[in-house]
Amino acid sequence: MNILGISCYYHDSAAALLQNGKIIAAVEEERFTRKKHDNSFPINAINYCLDFANISIEEIDHICFYEKPLLKFERVLNQHLFSFPKSFKTFTSSMPSWFSEKLRITKIIKKKLKYKGEVFFIKHHTAHAAAAFLPSSFEKAAILTIDGVGEWTTTSYGIGEKNKIQLLKEIHFPHSIGLLYSTITAFLGFKVNNGEFKVMGLSPYGNQTKKNPYLKKLKKIIDIKQDGSFLLDQSYFSYMSKDYMYSKKLLKLLGGKPRKNNEILTKKHKDLAAALQLLTEEIILKILNHIQKETNCKNLVMSGGVALNSVLNGKILNKTSFEKIWIQPAAGDSGNAIGCALYTYNIILSNKRNYQMENVYLGPEFNNSNIQTFLDLNKIKYQKLTDKDLIKKTAKLIFENKIIAWFQGRMEFGPRALGSRSILANPLNPNMKDIINSRVKHRESFRPFAPVVCFDDAKTYFEIDINQKPAEFMLMVSPVKIKNLPAVTHVNNTARMQIIKKEKNEKYYNLIKEFGKLSKTPVLLNTSFNVRGEPIVCTPNDAINCVKNTGIDYLIIGNYLIDKRDLINMKNKSWISELWDFLKERKAWWLTPIIIMLILVALLIIFGQSTPVSPFIYALF
Repeated sequence: MNILGISCYYHDSAAALLQNGKIIAAVEEERFTRKKHDNSFPINAINYCLDFANISIEEIDHICFYEKPLLKFERVLNQHLFSFPKSFKTFTSSMPSWFSEKLRITKIIKKKLKYKGEVFFIKHHTAHAAAAFLPSSFEKAAILTIDGVGEWTTTSYGIGEKNKIQLLKEIHFPHSIGLLYSTITAFLGFKVNNGEFKVMGLSPYGNQTKKNPYLKKLKKIIDIKQDGSFLLDQSYFSYMSKDYMYSKKLLKLLGGKPRKNNEILTKKHKDLAAALQLLTEEIILKILNHIQKETNCKNLVMSGGVALNSVLNGKILNKTSFEKIWIQPAAGDSGNAIGCALYTYNIILSNKRNYQMENVYLGPEFNNSNIQTFLDLNKIKYQKLTDKDLIKKTAKLIFENKIIAWFQGRMEFGPRALGSRSILANPLNPNMKDIINSRVKHRESFRPFAPVVCFDDAKTYFEIDINQKPAEFMLMVSPVKIKNLPAVTHVNNTARMQIIKKEKNEKYYNLIKEFGKLSKTPVLLNTSFNVRGEPIVCTPNDAINCVKNTGIDYLIIGNYLIDKRDLINMKNKSWISELWDFLKERKAWWLTPIIIMLILVALLIIFGQSTPVSPFIYALF
């Protein structure tokens, strides 16, 4: 049985293919279009999933969508009517997309894909709950979903057992921790739906105590109940009626104008980020403690964009009674393509669960043959190495403080680079964080980088429960035990590490171990293979372009090593030279006279009798 899951038209459009109960392919549309957080219909992602499985659309048994558009439209209409006439501008600007796309999703799916079957629509937070529980290893678990907003729901909790999911309680729009976090993100000068993790990264630089003055200010705008449920005072917000988040009343409370993107970050901004993180943790930990009492479960699963808050996640086991935790690695909207597919298979169609999400290597892959064809066609100089020599050479380059782009195997699904499309560097170099932020990523200097460590070494370097699955997906921040990891240790002596097992990614694991032989510290700096404002690279061409335009020193792609200096020294060829190479590569010599004749005809059409060489051209014919 083949089920296709689709999410789109808000942000992070994606597609996932479930085959006989198992997710075999999943990818975000942005990786193909190169538009960060692309929200368009994921036609490229869908085509990839079908191509990977070697099936046609006729072989898809069911298609499912990650939310209920009519229910969401009801909320949008209510929102604008409640705020009228202030909402008139945003109402008129938002309606065209609803009538052209969002309310026509069934017709669009059938037309674009030539699909003739039924389309299932799964509620947004139900899809989040399914994405959290159904691919986990737990037979029974408490569920928390929390994000900006789905149709109406912003937060929900419930319980999952075997093939069943029951959501017990919900908090509805406009009351939302996700939207509160986004509002302060916007005030701090970062982009909503993209900059929230920057605020999380900035928060350790601020006042981490309850004496933080902005914590008291933020508590004025939210009424927090004992069970963690909450109400936002809407007089401090504008997202109900405007296309921006904060109101004048909030600006007055926070004491001034919002920060512009290019302005220097002051102590005030850092303290505000810290206060927001402290408040978020207080609320969610209260919710979790209430859920544990209500469900009496020792296992917890989470999804929704707020579940990507790794600082919070690292505190859950110490500050609640839960013993085990699993978080959907693609916890945002893209992961709901997986969630709705699993919900359809396991719950609507009543099939037993037979899938656990052990890794996120679900995207496109390029083997050595594909890579060499690309490199040869583009006249890119390379050195081909055996696996053993590749590991030794790469580890030595990292030890020598070279910055490595690492392109291997199937691309990761979700926002984290986990060893397939990564930039790797020496974590022991105290200057490496600043070097990569400025020379490679072109981003803010305070932004931290993550360490990656082998499973059997993790407890030596980090205070982490190595059996907690979120640590494998870079979803938990933990204290660092040693002092010689300056490039990956945050200002508060924590790190958001990735733990890697050999059976999950052998080449990556072996590279870390080889670096450890040289450095006596088997840990690497790992960050996503992209630059600020661009998605993670997908293809060899994306990889080459990224290396060309950054301070990366070497690209390791498959079994090929490419020196950045060779890319810089490549001369731009004339179109004649490019054409000649094209003919030579394909041994299409017979096309040469035809091309010459076409060029001569074009010259006659353009110049006619007006050029002295025209008689000679006529003579050739």
